[in-house]
Amino acid sequence: MKILIVVPCYNESERLRQEDFVQFVERHEDIEFLFANDGSRDNTLEVLQQLCTRHPHLHLLDIQPNGGKAEAVRKGMLYGAETPIMDGGIKPDYIAFWDADLATPLFEIPRMAEWMAGQALDANSPHTYDIVMGTRLLRLGAKVKRKKMRHYLGRCFATCVSIMLNLPVYDSQCGAKMFTTEVVRNIFQESFSTRWLFDVELLARYQQRYGHKNACEQIYEFPLFQWIDIDGSKLKSRDFFKAPIELLRIKRRYKFNK
Repeated sequence: MKILIVVPCYNESERLRQEDFVQFVERHEDIEFLFANDGSRDNTLEVLQQLCTRHPHLHLLDIQPNGGKAEAVRKGMLYGAETPIMDGGIKPDYIAFWDADLATPLFEIPRMAEWMAGQALDANSPHTYDIVMGTRLLRLGAKVKRKKMRHYLGRCFATCVSIMLNLPVYDSQCGAKMFTTEVVRNIFQESFSTRWLFDVELLARYQQRYGHKNACEQIYEFPLFQWIDIDGSKLKSRDFFKAPIELLRIKRRYKFNK
């Protein structure tokens, strides 16, 4: 399996854990990273340029001007799907996007890929997926740490998303999601209607294109072993109160059978 991870970056020069990325690609030769600089106003671009000279599996896409996380993710995912940037000119089997702060640690990538490829279940009857979404499920034995207010707001929001899409979604907003390259080409082409809720919009697009049945069977919510709320997030608690308006935009734009 060849996997490309898109990492959107906006003013991340102080938070970017460079050594973690370098050490990870040295241990996983089939996984590469594409850092999508979203018109950063600090020296993030220079930091990324230096980082990407340290290993051939680290790549850079400079996006100017700043267009927001949704657009940085969209352009990075399409660039990764359509441009043979990986070692040997090979295009990836799977493409993911991953938050730069590593709230979701990198060791979750191979675990998610196993579910994508059907290797995590019965090898004699594998079930592959089109999308695997990281899910911040609070449970015994896991190291999932979220601020209480965000957790409760997130549960309310997830309920609204589930009702609107008629899908049993537990956590649509986790910043770790993996897709087949074919699905990336099909659902990332058009710009998003919303700035922060593009994750929900992706689910709406998939359901509109592939149908409700496939959405229920070919999307898997993967319970993360570890997720830790990192200070410095661009998303603020007050942004949750804008969610109803953005959800309404999505509902008006997409039509699908329920």
